[in-house]
Amino acid sequence: MLTALLAAALIQTAPTPATVATPDLSWMAGYWLDCSNGREASETWSDPRGGLSVGHAVTVENGRASFEVSHIGPTPGGFAYVAQPGGAPPTAFVLAESGPGRAVFANAENDFPTRVIYERDGDTLKARIEGEIGGQARSMEWNFRAAPLNARCPV
Repeated sequence: MLTALLAAALIQTAPTPATVATPDLSWMAGYWLDCSNGREASETWSDPRGGLSVGHAVTVENGRASFEVSHIGPTPGGFAYVAQPGGAPPTAFVLAESGPGRAVFANAENDFPTRVIYERDGDTLKARIEGEIGGQARSMEWNFRAAPLNARCPV
């Protein structure tokens, strides 16, 4: 009995691992519009609630529309950006770096991209994906401007 009480006391006083702080990504919240390169791309991000932000993107280019559903929050692999382009199965990119107005997510196992980067500067939200295709470094970039909900690019 004494052994059980001693074990219980040790368990209660043993230090617990530090919890990882949830990064403040509230700077991503809003409706964002990019009207460059002959395309109309929009991203909408919710404000973080309970450490979770939910987003969706719609791109119209050459008369075709595509979409992506995503979220940023805790996952079994760590705090991550989880993307589902076109309704595909989810792919998680774990937070590799964050700071005021910047977040970098990485997944070295994904074919392309392997990194997803968001940066905010004033009313501009820059999104960039990076990786390799056929052994060649590739990237795509969007420069979104803050816009009223459901705003469209000029015709």
